Amino acid sequence: MEQVIGKAPKTRVRYGMLALVFINVVINYLDRSNLSVAAASLSKDLALSPVEMGYIFSAFGWTYAVLQIPGGLVADRFGPRILYAFCLITWSISTVFQGFARGFASLFALRLATGAFEAPSYPINNRIVTSWFPDNERAAATAMYVSGQFIGLAFLTPVLVTIQYYAGWKGLFVITGLVGLVWGVVWYLSYRDPLEHKGVNEAELAYIEEGGGLFRGKKAGTKHTSVWSWENIKLVFRGRTLWGVYIAQFAVNATLWFFLTWFPTYLVKYRGLDFIKSGYLASIPFLAACAGVLLSGFLSDNLVKKGWSVSAARKTPIIVGLILSTSIVGANYSTDTAYIIFFMAFSFFGAGMALISWVFVSLLSPKHLIGLTGGVFNFMGNLASIIVPIVIGYLAKDGDFKPALVFIGALGLIGACSYIFLVGKIERRG
Repeated sequence: MEQVIGKAPKTRVRYGMLALVFINVVINYLDRSNLSVAAASLSKDLALSPVEMGYIFSAFGWTYAVLQIPGGLVADRFGPRILYAFCLITWSISTVFQGFARGFASLFALRLATGAFEAPSYPINNRIVTSWFPDNERAAATAMYVSGQFIGLAFLTPVLVTIQYYAGWKGLFVITGLVGLVWGVVWYLSYRDPLEHKGVNEAELAYIEEGGGLFRGKKAGTKHTSVWSWENIKLVFRGRTLWGVYIAQFAVNATLWFFLTWFPTYLVKYRGLDFIKSGYLASIPFLAACAGVLLSGFLSDNLVKKGWSVSAARKTPIIVGLILSTSIVGANYSTDTAYIIFFMAFSFFGAGMALISWVFVSLLSPKHLIGLTGGVFNFMGNLASIIVPIVIGYLAKDGDFKPALVFIGALGLIGACSYIFLVGKIERRG
């Protein structure tokens, strides 16, 4: 039943804003993963070894992870409209220039730049959802925008493979970069915060605010001296609960970054699949991950509505997902392509279930530090984007990929244990 204030039913502008964020995430991950599609051909043309490719795969994560805390602070300081447009345009320019890389050094530097400019994106996403959605819709909203990375890659990976087949890896980077440049302008023209959007009515604003939505803070661009203090930095690093969530997010991202970096190379180089065929098969685990994150988000919200405690409703799908993600090891025990893809898809389905963990940022962070807490959370999780590709490069350098899959599976188990034994009662810290 529609909530009514006076005679006006509440508008649904929040869903339009969520759709814009969804497209941002699609483009975000398009420019993270295009290197994985280009890797087999690029490494051959530029004479790069598996270890060198491991470092190049990780380069994005070096700046992306290190700048998460500054990115979170910037997200608290400036409005999503201007900041996201700036990020989209600058990381897209870096992507275009990757098409002109001539060797390890230039490609490594450009991936560093891409990671730096993408750094504020997920803290901004979290701020937008926290502003536009009440608590009882937030896990589903988080699941919807997180699913963008999987839906986009599931349907676009075959497209990327086809683009590279006809335009080469250089054309692949140029085309994907130009898409982001155009969308950066569209975002700036389309997005508004709740109090600035002409289409939202008082009924929807009241529904959001009464449900816990946070949009009446200080306006973007005003002075936030307290946000930058060391006391606030210490606050978001303090306590067993937050550390449990941070450790588990590293484990979730370990599986994610395997699929964003080494997975196509694994299929082509280590399993001997045809390049074009691998592009279509590679889309299946991304579809599975999308199903996992959507199932988890809606299941979690429904459990809250049925009277489950917030702790149980939010943690249970994540723990189950992390346990399922360990099934990636099963691919080591089969030579049948169908079974290999099954184990990969089942594992990524589990990792997708665990990716609603972003909801904990809005649940646990102090109200004035949502961006900063999101930055720390994403920093800890995205250390995996640095460590995992490099470790896989060393583990697989002699031609055997089995130890790499065991490594990924073990991290999933550690993540599940972190939620079971470290994450206690879920409550906001100030």
